[in-house]
Amino acid sequence: MRLDKYLKVSRLIKRRSVANEACDAGRVMVNGKTARASVSVAIDDIIEIKFGNNIHKVKVVAISENAKKSDAGLMYIIEE
Repeated sequence: MRLDKYLKVSRLIKRRSVANEACDAGRVMVNGKTARASVSVAIDDIIEIKFGNNIHKVKVVAISENAKKSDAGLMYIIEE
């Protein structure tokens, strides 16, 4: 699954267009490398998202094309 779609489906970022912009601005990293929106996400990948001064780091544990709001949080684990 594409990174921008994963960020939207997992509700880490609200809209896919915003996820695209974040990737283009270099604020999203996958496994320690700056990632474009078209990068494929796989289970066990580590995604880091920079929101201002905060960095959110999550580990991908599930991939789903569609997820309900209640199931979206089960697609990743927050890393410290």
